[in-house]
This record gives sequence, C-alpha cells and structure tokens, in this order.
Amino acid sequence: MKKILSVTMAVCVFAVVIAVSTRAQEPGASVRAQVPFDFIVRGKTLPAGTYEIRRITDEPIGLIITNVNHRRDEAIFRTDPVYTRNEPNHSLIVFHRYGDTYFLSEIVTAGEQTARELTPSHAEKLMQREMQMASNKTEPETVALATY
Repeated sequence: MKKILSVTMAVCVFAVVIAVSTRAQEPGASVRAQVPFDFIVRGKTLPAGTYEIRRITDEPIGLIITNVNHRRDEAIFRTDPVYTRNEPNHSLIVFHRYGDTYFLSEIVTAGEQTARELTPSHAEKLMQREMQMASNKTEPETVALATY
C-alpha cells in the first residue's frame, strides 16, 4: 500500500512539473519592456514605465498591457497576425511615432514567424493624414524596444 501511494505521488508530481514547463514554453508568454515615453493603446494614454504584455486567453488575438508598478495603467487590445520573413531572435514591442506621440503598433515574439499587429486607431489615422498633408513623408517613424 505504501509503495502504491509513493508511485502515485511521484506520477502526480511529474505531471505537475510537465504541465508547468509546457505552460512556460507556450508561444506568446508574457514579455516585459521598459518604455521611456508615454504612448497610446486603443485611445488610452499610458505613462512611461515598465510594462508587461500577456495573452488574455489561450488565443493570441486578445492581449493586455499592464504597468508593472501601477496596475491601474493597463489596456486590453485586439491584434491580427502579421507574418515575418525570418524568425526573430529577440522579442520586441514596436511603436509608430508622429512627432512626440507614440502608438503601440506591433508585438514581435522571438522564435515565432507570426507577429501580432494592432489596427491603427482613429487618432493614429488622423495623425497619418496630417503628416501626409504637411510633407511628402507618408510613413511614421518606427521605434522598436527590446523586451525581457
């Protein structure tokens, strides 16, 4: 009886270890980045700080970005897949910059050929139009930050 209990406990512990390690390796696991500027996500301005981005569900469509130090500074957003030519070696978060205004644009995860892209908001589209009218430059500046 004692031997059966020991074997059962060992199997349970082994199953938990396998489940935890598999979950940690799941694509799209949370990433953190130090963002040195205020930025906009879905119409909400978030202050500079350390942010964590993670999935809301098992699907990579819905993500949440949260300020690590001020949990009230967060935004939930929807993404669409965008395919990259090469699998990136480093995870990045990408912003579009218009003057002093930054919009979260894309989440790139190391080792995946599919990045996650945010659809430009109404405010970003207005800035794009203003930029096109003001000069010949039609593309925003892209700013990429490494994650950890």
